[in-house]
Amino acid sequence: MTDISKIEARDKAEILAQALPYIRKFHGKTLVIKYGGNAMTDPALQADFAEDVVLLKLVGMNPVVVHGGGPQIENALNRLGKKGEFIQGMRVTDAETMEVVEWVLGGEVQQDIVGLINLAGGKAVGLTGRDGAMIRAQKLKMVDANDPTKEHDVGQVGDIVSIDPSVVKALQDDAFIPVISPIGFGDENESYNINADVVAGKLAIVLKAEKLVLLTNTPGVLDKSGKLLTDLTARRIEELFADGTISGGMLPKISGALDAAKSGVNAVHIIDGRVPHAMLLEILTDQAYGTMIRSH
Repeated sequence: MTDISKIEARDKAEILAQALPYIRKFHGKTLVIKYGGNAMTDPALQADFAEDVVLLKLVGMNPVVVHGGGPQIENALNRLGKKGEFIQGMRVTDAETMEVVEWVLGGEVQQDIVGLINLAGGKAVGLTGRDGAMIRAQKLKMVDANDPTKEHDVGQVGDIVSIDPSVVKALQDDAFIPVISPIGFGDENESYNINADVVAGKLAIVLKAEKLVLLTNTPGVLDKSGKLLTDLTARRIEELFADGTISGGMLPKISGALDAAKSGVNAVHIIDGRVPHAMLLEILTDQAYGTMIRSH
C-alpha cells in the first residue's frame, strides 16, 4: 500500500479535482477492459484492479471486463498430466483440453474476478459467450505461415461469427459489472476457446464503447530503441507494422486494437498492468501510463 498520509489535505483535494473533467467526459460511457498478465496473478495488483473497476462504475462509467487465463489453463492441464501444444502461438484445443478451458475460465478464473470486484464494493456478474447467446463462433481456419495452401487443425479454437451484446447492456443498465470469459458456441452448441484480446476488441465495437483498455505485461508499444510511444494514430500503427517495430506477441493485441479504433471505438489504451492502479491513472489523469491509439 502506498503511504499517502504524508500528502497535505489540500493537495489530495487538488489531485481528486483533476479527475473531474475526465469523469464528466466519460460519464455514462462504456469501457471494455481486457484483464490479463501480472495484474491477474499478483494479489496486490488484483485488489487494485478490482478497486479501479468499482470506482469507474461508481463515478458513472460502465466497465465491462473480458479476461484471459493462459497460465491458469496451463497449470490445470499440467495437474492432469496433459502437455499443452501450440501451433503458431495458438493452443491446440482437443475435446478434453476444451473441457479444462471451460472449467478454468468459466469457473475458477471468472468467479475469482467476480469475487474480487464484489469484495471491493461492486456487483459483478460472470458470463461466458453462451449466456444470452452472446458469442457465436466457428472453427478457426489456421493457414500455415509459410505455405498458404496448408491448413493446421487447432481443434476447438474459435473465430467470432457475431456478438449479441444485449445481455451485457441489460446488466450494465442495472448497476452490474459484467465479467466475460472468452468462450463461444457454434451451430451444434459446441464450445470454442477464443483469444481474449479478440473478444475484447469485437465486444468494444458492438457495444460502441468509448474506450478499449488492454492490460499487458509491457509498458505499452515501444519504438525500436525501447522508448514508450504514448500517443499513436491508426495510420502510424500501420507504419510500425510495416517496418517491423511491432512484432511477436504484440501483433494480435495491436491488430485487435487497430480494428476497434477503425470501427468507432474512440481510444484504445495498451497499459502496463504491473503498475498499481494503472487503469485509474490512464483514464482519470492526463499522465500517460501506456500507449493510447486514437481512431483518427
